[in-house]
Amino acid sequence: MKQLHTTLFLSLFFTVHCYYLLTAQEAKLPTRWTRSAMEASIPLSEYPRPQLQRAQWMCLNGKWDYVGGKGIASAFNPENPIYFEGKAEKIRVPYCPESVLSGIERNQEINMWYHRSFAIPEAWQNKQVILHFDAVDHDATIFVNGQKAGRHSGGYDAFSFNVTRFLKKGMNSLVVAAHDPNDGKAPSGKNGPRGDYTFSSGIWQTVWLEPVNTNYIENIRLLPDLENNRLKIFVNATSGTKLSAVAMDGKKVIAQVNSFSGADFFLPINHPKHWSPDTPFLYDLKITLFNANGRSTDEVISYFGMRDIKVGKVNGVNRTLLNGQFVMQLGLLDQGYWPDGILTAPTEEALKFDILFTKKAGFNLIRKHMKTEPRRFYYWADKLGLMVWQDMPAIWYQDEDTVKTRSEFRQELKAIVDDHYNSPSIITWVPFNENWGAFDVKSITDWIKQYDPSRLVNGNSGFNNNPSYQQAYGDPGNGDFVDTHIYVGPYGASVPDDRRAASLGEFGGVGLFTRGHMWPVANNAYDYEPTKAALTDRYVFLLDQVEQLMKYKGLSVAVYTQTTDVEHEINGFLTYDRAVEKMELSRIKVINDAVIKASHKINTQQ
Repeated sequence: MKQLHTTLFLSLFFTVHCYYLLTAQEAKLPTRWTRSAMEASIPLSEYPRPQLQRAQWMCLNGKWDYVGGKGIASAFNPENPIYFEGKAEKIRVPYCPESVLSGIERNQEINMWYHRSFAIPEAWQNKQVILHFDAVDHDATIFVNGQKAGRHSGGYDAFSFNVTRFLKKGMNSLVVAAHDPNDGKAPSGKNGPRGDYTFSSGIWQTVWLEPVNTNYIENIRLLPDLENNRLKIFVNATSGTKLSAVAMDGKKVIAQVNSFSGADFFLPINHPKHWSPDTPFLYDLKITLFNANGRSTDEVISYFGMRDIKVGKVNGVNRTLLNGQFVMQLGLLDQGYWPDGILTAPTEEALKFDILFTKKAGFNLIRKHMKTEPRRFYYWADKLGLMVWQDMPAIWYQDEDTVKTRSEFRQELKAIVDDHYNSPSIITWVPFNENWGAFDVKSITDWIKQYDPSRLVNGNSGFNNNPSYQQAYGDPGNGDFVDTHIYVGPYGASVPDDRRAASLGEFGGVGLFTRGHMWPVANNAYDYEPTKAALTDRYVFLLDQVEQLMKYKGLSVAVYTQTTDVEHEINGFLTYDRAVEKMELSRIKVINDAVIKASHKINTQQ
């Protein structure tokens, strides 16, 4: 009888365990890319850093050992790694453990321990090996072969370590301890205690290795200067000072300069082809580093776009000027969430899809709301031609432990600007949204303007709105925009003042229920229409109003909410699974094109 009970217990345990494994892999709302992401041996295997490319690298995405949860050893800055000893689950990196694509799908793990082994290729012998993490939320501690290689704090910026001294021949062990309390005391955007959507944490962008020589290029900084027909370049190298920079238009060399690392220099670009959404031309750039003997020690491939963005007078009205001309910025609020990957697009094709859709619908702008994306997202925006407003993910409890929380916000803001400084598509930084976590808005806005003179700054987008749990900071009075959010709008939008352009940073938000394509929660929107045709009519009417504001009230920007449905919100152009277009796209493109075309005529009326 005892043996029978044991057999039944083991059978029941095996059945429940298998059921859990199966259901953990069943997406609540799959996308067309879910299966391929689950089946890929190395998901998201594309080269992760398009503006600083080298020929050799190794992607570490794929199945890792994983242990997580509140009851395990703390993953906050541990001195030693834990031992896995075959008891670990498997997690699919780089999908966060809260996502179905990870294979784990559990919320609020807080402590997350990852492990995998890797071997260094024979061709990398006598090279320095750099270990890269494109994003880990929030505190990460790295161990290589049991030794602590370094730690990093911040969920939205890339970081790396030179791990050469920890490596050995044959197989090497890599352990990552990630800790994320999700307590709102660090930048977290919608991924926080007062955020609207599923929390996410841990590794959520690509992990990779690359070999370099002892003297190598650590990073570059590119600043287009249209007024003087040149590109300003700064190269930061470990050592070695001589370098050459070559700009190319296709296979044709158009400029070449010999200079030095550690100091600004200029590459002349005569008769530059301007980057814009209509003509997103990119020049190729090759930078070579030399040692004292004149031998090449490193070579990186990059690209740049020649464009400028500023505020200037058109017919006496302050407007945003792209390459000296007013172009209405007509965009979508893009939150970048996925039902299968949460913060991480399931595949490269999926990452590119939202950008292609936005272009196809006739928009020229994306407002990337409350999160960052992998650098390949900005590469596609650069290459395909979409302007980008980049939000800083909000902090929620900025008034608690202010020395720590506010300094963390400033530190990560700078890191995000540094990460994406070279991308021509990013034209505006948005440090705060609707007073969420707002503090020192005026000084932070001024700081960004000084730190990155190549872009506009919208200090507090939607300053007219305010979360109920804190006092409104309001309009900082500086920066480049007077920006209000009006739902459904658009009337009531800002008008320009004597220094700033007017922006409607969010409007619209009209929903449509789409049975079979909604997240399994109570769904809502700011307003509703019953059919696809009616929703299209409503959008066309709203854009007719936007055009009136642009022509006669000085409006320069209008951002419609939003690209896709997101969890409970059903006000997207697309359903959350990207399977259904909820408006008649041909009509949407016609009205969008008409409004943007009308903005071109304003330039000729001076």
